[in-house]
Amino acid sequence: MINRETQEGFIERTLANLRKAWREFISPIQAIKPLTLSPGLPDPDCSRLRQLMLDCVAARGGEVSSRARAAVLGQAYLGLDRNGRKRYLELLARDFHVPRAAIEEARGMLDGLEEDPASAARLRELFTPPRLKLLRQFNDLPQGVKFLVDLRSDLRGFMDHDRDLAALDEDLRALLESWFDVGFLELRRLTWHEPASLLEKLIEYEAVHEIGSWHDLRNRLDSDRRCFAFFHPCLPEEPLIFVEIALVRGMAASIQVLLDETAPASDPNAADTAIFYSITSTQAGLRGIHFGGFLIKRVVDLLAREMPSLRTFATLSPVPGLAGFLESLTDERLEELVGRAPLKTLFDTANVKDLKAILSHDDWRENPDLEEAMKNVLLRVCAHYLVSEKKGNKARDPVADFHLNNGARLERINWLADTSENGLRQSAGIMVNYVYRLGEIEKNHELYRERGEVATSAVVNHLL
Repeated sequence: MINRETQEGFIERTLANLRKAWREFISPIQAIKPLTLSPGLPDPDCSRLRQLMLDCVAARGGEVSSRARAAVLGQAYLGLDRNGRKRYLELLARDFHVPRAAIEEARGMLDGLEEDPASAARLRELFTPPRLKLLRQFNDLPQGVKFLVDLRSDLRGFMDHDRDLAALDEDLRALLESWFDVGFLELRRLTWHEPASLLEKLIEYEAVHEIGSWHDLRNRLDSDRRCFAFFHPCLPEEPLIFVEIALVRGMAASIQVLLDETAPASDPNAADTAIFYSITSTQAGLRGIHFGGFLIKRVVDLLAREMPSLRTFATLSPVPGLAGFLESLTDERLEELVGRAPLKTLFDTANVKDLKAILSHDDWRENPDLEEAMKNVLLRVCAHYLVSEKKGNKARDPVADFHLNNGARLERINWLADTSENGLRQSAGIMVNYVYRLGEIEKNHELYRERGEVATSAVVNHLL
């Protein structure tokens, strides 16, 4: 695993490359000088920064000078501490929104819109905040798009119900969404022969099942494994999202077995099942811009064409919200969900009357009778949680919502499928298989999106 010191070096190298690229971009424009600011951005520095932003929006000196100013603004931001960056973003949010005069002009044009359709273009111009004109200028800078993605990541950490910052976030989201349309993305298979810098990023970004070593990574990229990622032309060495897949026989029911580094590689041509066991979005600044569904469908289609022996495309997915749901259950509600008899058996075996007390210690797994009693209770609770607990029409569990919205079927709930510390803590070790059947994906998606209906197998229905 990459340690903290290595992570910091990874980030510093990225920032150093960015500063160097922008310094070279600015140098030909002798009239544009670097802006030296104190890290906390005190008021006098804030005024100087505001003036440079105004000059940039006004495009004084032409487009080339404006982009050079944008590079200066970017360099200035990178030199600030956390408080300074927050003040920088607050300035951008509060002083460069749609001005009141533009709103008044637009109000006066609305009545005549039907008689003069051409005025719609002017209305769009009026409702474009000045900060968007500034932010778009980063698109032409070296690594400028990555800078904006990271800027939005910082911004989301500052919002805290601030309406002005939330409006700036929405502007940035819409801008990035237009640049990161799925039609612009390139699907690439990643192997052990990628540059070390890219492999390092896979280790750094993996968010579902931590990659513990380079040997662990190599095992995940072996001949019976696949890893696919989406890339954008502006970030050719920066995976936006990647999925890890195991080619196996039968549906996997244990992540520890699947990731066993000592197990020999199997013959991928003998596999009949592709197990999607990890999907990771790498850029916090692209939150709300959805690639995951497109990635899974593209990969399923690709594997189905390249490996006709594959009959099943399924996930082995965590249930990250189950622990919180269990914590919220009253004794009465728990009895409603599982029935009195299984609950009595559990409490008699454990010699306690509190499910939370049993879950608070891992030793329940050391008693076979107690483990079996826990299984009879928790699998039923989990089935109810995944199928019936909703936020509006959506599944309460975020991973369930992701796969169900993509058209998957809830196929199987696996007992003690993840016995890692994190797996036991978040879901008592339970994991789920969602299955993607090519002929059912669209129907399942529409029923879930329109009515909140969850496609389930007979095995899950039995638990319910």
